[in-house]
Amino acid sequence: MSAFLRRQLTDYVEYHRDPTNCALHVVGIVTLFLGAILPLSLWPITVFGLQVNLGVLLALPVLIYWILLDIPIGLAIAGVAALLLFTGATIASHASVPIVWTISIVLILFGITMQIVGHQVFERRAPALIDNPPHLLLGPVFVMAKLFISFGFRDDLAAIIQKGSVYSQQSQGGVQQDR
Repeated sequence: MSAFLRRQLTDYVEYHRDPTNCALHVVGIVTLFLGAILPLSLWPITVFGLQVNLGVLLALPVLIYWILLDIPIGLAIAGVAALLLFTGATIASHASVPIVWTISIVLILFGITMQIVGHQVFERRAPALIDNPPHLLLGPVFVMAKLFISFGFRDDLAAIIQKGSVYSQQSQGGVQQDR
């Protein structure tokens, strides 16, 4: 893991200690991504003879960024993004333009609500991107890192991310012991 990613995750985890907030982030980030790419899926584009849509084209730079941050995490995010891009393209090809925009707005509002509720109710502090706007791009990395850790992969990430979780449990009345 790069020193840059280690620093970014160390800072990001300070804003994401509560497990409920983290769960809301999983839902919120996925719905925000789908909501953002859905209307872009309405515009087909041919690139080097390959038919794609504007959503795919605009997602590529951030997917490359995530892969450059951490190859396994970035590739896993790219896999999920591919499913969401396919979902967006499928919805866009079967729904009218007003319906696509309506779904997109609902998804974005729902995703933002999940983020706000997670931070205000469970973390009792402003979202990380208020203090550090690049954190907007770190959310998917954090969520995927937590998924990797839950499957027993990436002890290097667990050392950073679970440290914040242990602190949170201690501040809420003690660390729960395994029974």
